[in-house]
Amino acid sequence: MCGIVGYVGARQAVPLVLEGLRRLEYRGYDSAGLATIQNEELVIRRAEGKLSNLERLLQEQPVNGYIAIGHTRWATHGAPCQRNAHPHVDCRGDLAVIQNGIVENFLPLRQELLAQGHRFLSDTDTEVIVHSVEEEMCNGRNLVEAARRAFSRIKGAHAIVLLSRQEPDTLIAARIGNAGGVIIGVGEGEMFIASDIPAILEHTRRMVFLEDGEMAIVCAQGARFLKLDGSPLSKSSIEIPWDPVSAAKGPYRHFMQKEILEQARSTTDTLRGRIDFASGQVELPELNLPPEDARTIDKIIIVACGTSAHAGLVGKFMIEKLARIPVEVDYASEFRYRDPLVVPHMMVLAITQSGETADTLAALEEARAKGARTASIVNVIGSMAQRISDGCILMHAGPEIGVASTKAFTASLVDLLLLAAYLGQARGTLSRHDSRQLAQHLAELPQLVGNVLSDGYNDYRALVEEFQHCEHFLYLGRGINYPIALEGALKLKEISYIHAEGYPAGEMKHGPIALIDRNMPVVTLAVRDNVYDKMISQIEQVKARSGIVIAVCHADDEVVRAKADYVLRIPYTDPLLTPILAVLPLQLLAYHLAVRRGCDVDQPRNLAKSVTVE
Repeated sequence: MCGIVGYVGARQAVPLVLEGLRRLEYRGYDSAGLATIQNEELVIRRAEGKLSNLERLLQEQPVNGYIAIGHTRWATHGAPCQRNAHPHVDCRGDLAVIQNGIVENFLPLRQELLAQGHRFLSDTDTEVIVHSVEEEMCNGRNLVEAARRAFSRIKGAHAIVLLSRQEPDTLIAARIGNAGGVIIGVGEGEMFIASDIPAILEHTRRMVFLEDGEMAIVCAQGARFLKLDGSPLSKSSIEIPWDPVSAAKGPYRHFMQKEILEQARSTTDTLRGRIDFASGQVELPELNLPPEDARTIDKIIIVACGTSAHAGLVGKFMIEKLARIPVEVDYASEFRYRDPLVVPHMMVLAITQSGETADTLAALEEARAKGARTASIVNVIGSMAQRISDGCILMHAGPEIGVASTKAFTASLVDLLLLAAYLGQARGTLSRHDSRQLAQHLAELPQLVGNVLSDGYNDYRALVEEFQHCEHFLYLGRGINYPIALEGALKLKEISYIHAEGYPAGEMKHGPIALIDRNMPVVTLAVRDNVYDKMISQIEQVKARSGIVIAVCHADDEVVRAKADYVLRIPYTDPLLTPILAVLPLQLLAYHLAVRRGCDVDQPRNLAKSVTVE
């Protein structure tokens, strides 16, 4: 959950950058660092651990300058330590870079740069960026062109800021894909860069938001913008209202919209430091479950409520597939009232965004009292669920303010997959080859999420115009995507007040088929998996009864496109990751319908973000 801050202007830069990083501490991190130019030299200060360690280092070894970049790092490639902390520098000490994201092709780039004579001082993927810029400059290109060419070569989603000793009044920022925001703050004779609004809001309310494939060349008097292909770009600043709630929304109309569109970043953040993308090995140290203990688990019960329960149902498929452990999913609100059979060698896993849901906490207490090992997947650091569990997996999704959960749901799915892989590796049911393949799919996932969420990927306007007055929807799915039908229906009813039901598609003929007519749209999850042919059959049965079909399908699926009335496209990925992509268009469909119907999207009637009473 990296934080990025930059400054160039007439004030001392280091205190401003440190202050901005402090405002981003909620994002989570394991090291911090900054770079500035002092007496025409590039100076780096980095420290493992909390920001206070960096501040202590700066008291012992003070630096001054009118330009600086700062970073808080959550480890992906390379252990959390001083030498892996950002910023990273080139061989000559001329360039420094900070980055948020995962360089998917870092191994071939690193090998190429090593062959060209570059020296690497860290284990990170980020370091290939600064050496790539250095190589371009060695070939005679100026800083901007060298950065542009280097940035164009890296794969994955990234937010990058570059500082050069040779141009001590300039910062270069870029956003590639959806690894998090890059915000340019416009001041009077000074400019700011940040990954999130709170870092710089005290100093300016005028901000420019970079989009995918855009660069900013920033100096004290302003910024110019261009695309990664080199073409110039005109961008306007947005005035952020001076009030904390509105400011947190940034340019978005609703928190829910913001949180839906943040899912590429939250996916990246929940993966950070937990999987080695080269070997596929998963590490979950906060789970407090050594491999030898993982091998003793003979059953898992997942307890959760609402959206988290739907995540648990997806997790059941993941864990049983990869770890071959039987999994039961129980509503936390029902768990303790039926005198559940909890025995030794059983794990009870709670999923809760807030970590304060009363029913879920009660279920955890019941499991502890009966002697089970407990664990939690939770978003809020220091919450009760985290404190009372034997171990936890933090979502690192960032604050989720909209009542209807979106990014916490997809973060939970990623965490459940990591848990399944960790258990499978510990128990010998997931091979090294399969681990590496899964890691590759996970490395690509944030970019795929960003693609689905990008403007124009799917057209929701036609759907909203056609169905805004409908009062009933049916959602159908099978296998691992059946819980996504449940979640899609829940999102629609939560925020648009349209009655919607999620159903296993194979059960349609056992009742729901009687409801199908032209006035009840049917949303089907018809992706190419082991039950694809069955879903095609369900679509044909709906059409035979004059039903209207909205199909979530793979982007190149012409068969479903020909049979359905409307399609919502998603890219292909491993079937275990498909639910993460499949839910995204259902979130957006619910959001746009609710907005059109004039509903209070962020605070739906009768609902609370965290249910802290039974």
